[in-house]
Amino acid sequence: MSLKRGLFYSPTDSPSSAMAHKVSPLAPPTFPALPTLKGVRLAACSAGIRYKDRVDLMVAELAPGTTVGGVVTKSLTASAPVDLCKANLKGGKARLLIVNAGNANAFTGQKGVATVAATVEAAVRTFGCKRNEVFISSTGTIGVPLPPEKIVDALPGAKAILKEDSWAEAAKAIMTTDTFPKAATRTASIDGVPVTISGFCKGSGMIAPDMATMLAYVFTDAALEPAAVQMLITAGAAKSFNCVTVDGDTSTSDTLLMFATGQAKHRFISSAADPKLTEFRAKLDDLLIDLAKQVARDGEGATKFVEIRLTGAENDNAARRIAMSIANSPLVKTAVAGEDANWGRIVMAVGKAGEKASRDRLAITIGGVQVARAGEAVPGYDETPVTAHMKGQEILFEVDVGVGKGSAIVWTCDLTHGYIDINGSYRT
Repeated sequence: MSLKRGLFYSPTDSPSSAMAHKVSPLAPPTFPALPTLKGVRLAACSAGIRYKDRVDLMVAELAPGTTVGGVVTKSLTASAPVDLCKANLKGGKARLLIVNAGNANAFTGQKGVATVAATVEAAVRTFGCKRNEVFISSTGTIGVPLPPEKIVDALPGAKAILKEDSWAEAAKAIMTTDTFPKAATRTASIDGVPVTISGFCKGSGMIAPDMATMLAYVFTDAALEPAAVQMLITAGAAKSFNCVTVDGDTSTSDTLLMFATGQAKHRFISSAADPKLTEFRAKLDDLLIDLAKQVARDGEGATKFVEIRLTGAENDNAARRIAMSIANSPLVKTAVAGEDANWGRIVMAVGKAGEKASRDRLAITIGGVQVARAGEAVPGYDETPVTAHMKGQEILFEVDVGVGKGSAIVWTCDLTHGYIDINGSYRT
């Protein structure tokens, strides 16, 4: 599926809306070719939850025996669907995933709980699964009740159109302010048997991870016990989705789930530490990083993708916090948007992070050119190549804080007026 660079009407609006914006200039040129995956069938349909003339409900039916693991937001105002996922993850089995866009069903009180319960009951009737095998996610506006009939009435129709190759439509159905659907696929070998890992996600604004971020779903035909799935996805999230930020705001709906259908012909793996999973683990981590980067590339109003490599911290956690301080700084992000090589803002962001850093050993490199070292500007450095780097779409900051061996890599985007345009009129 080619991603056209012309006007794209935001999923937050109908085509008649005056608000329109382009597909992100940082988007990949095409939607990846995801192969069929044994044990997964997908459907996307229009439930009329908020949007007109677009799909807004995604259903994934999973083979009996599918195992699941996941991480969800730590937000203290988490949604009712998040509460359901947390409860059902304890069972470790999954048969159905239902995701809607346009309404987050968050901060909706008992009405939200009732909508989730009604959706689960309808799923049990329609698909013949158990209650604790149903997983639900919702994304969109917070604080607006979600009428259960919108989803309940759509489920039979969704069941009728389930297909093994509906990846692109499924990815589009969960979009909100996203300008392009996000997906990735990898292949790996477990004990000599080829397995597939595929996934898709959504996220553009309200992006600042806390255990999980946005909505993301990963599927594999590998045969994995629930404990192994849980350990793999938790470790993978720490290296990927928990290292991406757009605006510093953590969603009430953040959910990352991984489903293993067990259809591959190898013996079940019970532990994520099993040496047989070495290649699988590496490919899974790579896929998750790919998806996380796509979220940063689709940051609301983004025109530049930023990678921050932080070294010399007290430990890896400290490195990540300092890197996130840089990535979330409005002053740093607007300097990037303005193509201004104002590295003093990076110095500021390091200093405010609350982690150990040596002012007199701090070193900063932009686009491969060192601009500061030993706690001061590099004498006589030529800013010309740095300025040229800042005019590009891919920006690299390398920062060493000079106190230890901790390191981290995080990804973000610039902050433009487009972010204000999108969020200033999100509900109107």
